[in-house]
Amino acid sequence: MELIYRIGFTLRMLHRYRRALLQVYRQTPKCNAAYHRSPQDLKQQGIEVVVLDFDGVLAADHALLPTSEMQQWLHDCLALFGHEQIFLLSNKPLPERIAYFEQLGIRCITNVKKKPYPDGLQQVINLTQYAAHQLILVDDRLLTGILATCIAGTQANYITQPYVNVRHRPLSELPFMLLRLIERGVVHLFGFISK
Repeated sequence: MELIYRIGFTLRMLHRYRRALLQVYRQTPKCNAAYHRSPQDLKQQGIEVVVLDFDGVLAADHALLPTSEMQQWLHDCLALFGHEQIFLLSNKPLPERIAYFEQLGIRCITNVKKKPYPDGLQQVINLTQYAAHQLILVDDRLLTGILATCIAGTQANYITQPYVNVRHRPLSELPFMLLRLIERGVVHLFGFISK
């Protein structure tokens, strides 16, 4: 039943925020990975708080730890932003992932409604006391994380080149690849209709 409510909410918010989603989609480079934007670039953009999705952003679906490349990126973020201003907000907060991030001193936002509900982002805003526009969510899904940023009024770093592991996990990766493709088509269509 929760899934049905979330789908209904997503469709209503997609209609309401279709122009904002289309703008993010159109302005994001087609080969955008999380590590393409350095922590220094984010800071220069006025970002004070970094919120990260896991699957596709830090590693492939079902991975328990970020890739070595993203572990270095995380350490660079920690050095620049500090432990109090980096968060994990994943729709799949697996215990192993939470343990890894807690070991780094990064807080994991759990026990909130799943994205696209903006509850997790709102909790981060409340915890840090920064303005919404000073927070960025790094996410690879238009109709979950990026839609949540539109609702919450935060900034978005839409990852168009997510981590995938089709060779070793085709049955879990292919549905997400298809979802991302469908999301892009739906956002593009809604943007075209709204003109």
